[in-house]
Amino acid sequence: MTPQIIFPLQLVLGYVAWLLLYRAYVQPRLRSMNPMEAHRAIATLHSFRFFGLVFLIPGFVGPNLPAGFAPFAAYWDLATGVLAMLALLAYRIRPLFLTLVASFNIVGTIDLVLDYYHANRLGLPGIAGQLGAAYIIPVIVVPALMITHIAAFALLLRPRREPVPALVRNGSPA
Repeated sequence: MTPQIIFPLQLVLGYVAWLLLYRAYVQPRLRSMNPMEAHRAIATLHSFRFFGLVFLIPGFVGPNLPAGFAPFAAYWDLATGVLAMLALLAYRIRPLFLTLVASFNIVGTIDLVLDYYHANRLGLPGIAGQLGAAYIIPVIVVPALMITHIAAFALLLRPRREPVPALVRNGSPA
């Protein structure tokens, strides 16, 4: 098999594996949690996005990694990670926390979608070996990040359940 086939195949299989794990273990846990705590867990995962800066380290990635790919991927990952950390720091201030949650998820999703676009436009699948040790990021880490971005958006868009007052019968609670 050629790299042009192996890289996309591994990317797709990364999504399949993470979706299976997410559906079996993560989604039930997130659904059972208070939405604020679920967002906190997702923000904690994304706070490690600073790791994307490795795309800028010579020797960690190959010398022929397309220049148009690495800086964008690295700095947008960093921005996403910093926004996630700021969200975690603002956890006790609900409106600020939720604003930062929305922000890191928007920035992070844009990052991943544009990274896919840049990678394809620059022919990265054919020279995927130039990712060096960072190869694991797009095929293992990125699927988990994208899936949790989608989960976060679903949580943000889910209507909040307000407590229902107890029914009153004949002047006393039911």
